[in-house]
Amino acid sequence: MTLKIPEHVAIIMDGNGRWAKSRGLPRIVGHYKGAEVAEDIVEYAVELGIKHMTLFTFSTENWNRPREEVNALFELLRQYLISKKRKLYELGIRVRFIGRKDRINKHLLSLMKEIEEESKENKNLVLNLAIDYGGRDDIVRAINKIIKEQPNKIDEETFSQYLDLSCSPDPDLLIRTAGEKRISNFLLWNLAYTELYFTDTLWPDFSREDFLKALEDFSRRKRKFGRVLDE
Repeated sequence: MTLKIPEHVAIIMDGNGRWAKSRGLPRIVGHYKGAEVAEDIVEYAVELGIKHMTLFTFSTENWNRPREEVNALFELLRQYLISKKRKLYELGIRVRFIGRKDRINKHLLSLMKEIEEESKENKNLVLNLAIDYGGRDDIVRAINKIIKEQPNKIDEETFSQYLDLSCSPDPDLLIRTAGEKRISNFLLWNLAYTELYFTDTLWPDFSREDFLKALEDFSRRKRKFGRVLDE
């Protein structure tokens, strides 16, 4: 079988807390392990020639988690960005942050802007990190921008340009780990024709081999986009 490499892969990285709980560890340990897995999968995506990847890092609904866990997650993000930004640059990765910005600590927000600016010329992979992101919120914010700017024509292409993911094509493949079979308010507009792949593997256990299985499954699918294809 010839492996078809999708241009854009989105991932809902689920199961960090369950992974830690099953080992009698604090939930944040699972998130740290999950960050290590994310780093490896992003590096593998570069090796495979994938050009865009979007990771669901923190949702608008995640604010409802215990305050200690929320604080720990943002501290993990801060540490990760500081310690790994040089490697991201060396791999030729352009980093973008999608989602709301008004509820993020100003020091972290400054770091995010710095990384976006310093990596903007990189060409190997566009890495979209969805932080304080929700699909419905994305659409509402787009509508408010349109009302403010009042473009002369509104069609699907114009509307897409106001969404957070405007700099990347719609995902070809969405992977969700940990056995859940829903999209959880992620990229609602952009996933209209995305192929969905679900696995029971918890994200901290997700390996390059698991990623390759998802790509092999994707390669066997016929994407019709509403058309009739010759069998």
